[in-house]
Amino acid sequence: MQSDTLAPISFTQRVVGFARATHFGPTLVVTCATTALAVAAGRGGGSAWVFAAVLAGQCAVGWSNDAIDADRDQKVRRRSKPVVAGLVTQRELSIAALSAFVVAIPLSFASGWRAALVHLVAIVSAVCYNLWLKSTWVSWFPYALSFGLLPAFVALGLPSRQWPQPLVMVATALLGVGAHMVNAAADLDDDAATGVKGLPQRLGARRALELGSLLLLAAAVLVGLHSTRHGIAFGLVGVVALVDVGVVVAGAMKRPRLAWNLAMAGAAGCLAVFVAGGGGLVK
Repeated sequence: MQSDTLAPISFTQRVVGFARATHFGPTLVVTCATTALAVAAGRGGGSAWVFAAVLAGQCAVGWSNDAIDADRDQKVRRRSKPVVAGLVTQRELSIAALSAFVVAIPLSFASGWRAALVHLVAIVSAVCYNLWLKSTWVSWFPYALSFGLLPAFVALGLPSRQWPQPLVMVATALLGVGAHMVNAAADLDDDAATGVKGLPQRLGARRALELGSLLLLAAAVLVGLHSTRHGIAFGLVGVVALVDVGVVVAGAMKRPRLAWNLAMAGAAGCLAVFVAGGGGLVK
């Protein structure tokens, strides 16, 4: 079991540990992308509430993930994990995750009760992945649900309180599942050693990367079809396609972290397609 005590470390090291345990890169991408979507949709000053709520939710998900996986990470000595590196303890992350979820509740309700309920469902879905769904063949489902609901959180906070157009929700769901496939491909050996058998682990690294890239491209194409400025949109879709090819190539070169970084760039490209293509969030 993970010890609840730490060797003496500096305050800065502890802050870095907590930041890393949020899964800082994905947290930053998801938070900024959702905020950008809110700005593009016309949330105005309310976009700040979207930023704060999504950031709190992402912190809750990231911290709970590292707290739940602490014993597994110790087993395979994943020094990249702050708990294993001795920067934070499992108990501290558990408390931080619960605190972040509590903070996310009022921040979500600042967008209205409909939007809040949708966002809280998205957070709970992600935590359910951390708790047990990650080791099942339906490991993809929480990603589809949580990412698919993010546009709804934005749209239901608009004065019209409308749900977003279904195609947008499908596109973000595809982005989530695609990211899941690519991210998991980087840790298949550690997952095998600790008994994690989600869908990517069952597919294997090559097929998981190929499927993830295909889903990211499908998301970009859907957003492109949704656009009103098709020339600009599909020019950007072409760029996303090249990035997705890079994901597969990086995987073949045994560079899974590069593949993951390229996948994040592809996801950002999908947002660029949406904004530059002029697609509306609601009818």
